[in-house]
Amino acid sequence: MTKAIMIQGAGSNVGKSLLVAGIARVFAARGLSVAPFKPQNMSNNAAVTVDGGEIGRAQALQARACGLEPMVDMNPVLLKPETDTGAQVIVQGQRFATMKARDYGKAKADLMPRVLDSFHRLGAGRDLIIVEGAGSPAEINLRAGDIANMGFAEAANLPVILAGDIDRGGVIAQLVGTHAVLPDEDRARIKAFLINKFRGDPTLFADGAAAIANRTGWHDLGTLPWFADAWRLPAEDVMDIATRPGGAFKIAVPRLNRIANFDDLDPLVNEPEVTVDIIEPGRALPGDADLVLIPGSKSTIADLADFRAQGWDIDLAAHIRRGGHVLGICGGYQMLGQTIVDPDGIEGSPGQVTGLGHLQITTHLEPKKTLALSKARHIASGEAVSGYEIHLGRSSGPDTARAWLSVGDRPEGAASADGRVLGCYLHGLFSADGFRKAYLERLGATAASTGYETRIEDTLNALAQHVEAHLDLDQFLSLAE
Repeated sequence: MTKAIMIQGAGSNVGKSLLVAGIARVFAARGLSVAPFKPQNMSNNAAVTVDGGEIGRAQALQARACGLEPMVDMNPVLLKPETDTGAQVIVQGQRFATMKARDYGKAKADLMPRVLDSFHRLGAGRDLIIVEGAGSPAEINLRAGDIANMGFAEAANLPVILAGDIDRGGVIAQLVGTHAVLPDEDRARIKAFLINKFRGDPTLFADGAAAIANRTGWHDLGTLPWFADAWRLPAEDVMDIATRPGGAFKIAVPRLNRIANFDDLDPLVNEPEVTVDIIEPGRALPGDADLVLIPGSKSTIADLADFRAQGWDIDLAAHIRRGGHVLGICGGYQMLGQTIVDPDGIEGSPGQVTGLGHLQITTHLEPKKTLALSKARHIASGEAVSGYEIHLGRSSGPDTARAWLSVGDRPEGAASADGRVLGCYLHGLFSADGFRKAYLERLGATAASTGYETRIEDTLNALAQHVEAHLDLDQFLSLAE
């Protein structure tokens, strides 16, 4: 019979996603059939699944930790913010609606049957489901109609483990305060707690853990030290992307307001001779950048306007005049063109806007979303790449005649006449060692590292060893129901 247990956080970004990945890898290595589940996620960094939908990238990494391909049932509700007050709602992998936050708050309870449907289907024939909550159950103002934390735990009758983040300080108050504000029935679901992100000797927190246990009655599963190599794993949360100093070759990445699918950066960050410089709003694109990489965007037209408001359009033109190279992926590709046409008002009022003008292409936004896992070939080097497409719209124009990728028999991408400005819709292409090496060396960089995918596996294994060494996972498993 399938067991399940839920990890919730005493706050946002306490490390739940990595905890689930590490614990899942431990139990998978022990021979159990394990799967991850997150009823509701909020992220613009999505993964395309084998069954033709999209889920949060954290659940895709967790699936990998379990030895599984990502499936839509692992994350049945995905919220993709488009504005400060609204988001695209993805249900079981497909676009459901675009809603304001207030409207979604009223509608989310109606999604519970589909969430439970995914949960039960995912659990069929498996030994263990590890469920990840979202935000914090202490947000009792959101309890009515909740599908992300205690509302789901109640509906699925799950025990809960509460994780606290000691790196932020105040972890005793996080956990004891959560105990204090929860209603009795929710409080009773929490069976144990753990402390995450401890820097130094975890035994120094023994008295603190005892204080939490005494005030809550919860079991102490342990204190987990900071996992220094977490940055080597694909990040989901935009808060986790940061400049990574490396070698002399500099890639400047403007941090778009609605940056999406920024996993394209992960293999580049792992290159020791490359510095990936995340350019925050208010800072100019650096004049010494060798490559400017414009990433994906959930709201291309709005981010294009913001790009101009930051003055990055002027910086980019100067970069190109100096002989610099540019790569736009997905939304960044669309921005580099001459025009973006939005006749149906998908991203605002119907109409069209002028692009940055560095590629001779026009993009027409269309309601139907492209979701595809793709195998392609880099035409110049012949290197094979694998990736995914997740976008609205199609791009055409003279520069697409200089496509630099081929997906099967279909040409993909566009290049300027001098070859220094490139764009494409294919995410994930830098994960291919051969292509990454060929691309970077063409620009004058030294690409020394190989085995990016192997490095992810090695890091997941190291994470599993780290988790197993410091947490009482036998007790964790015994608490699952």
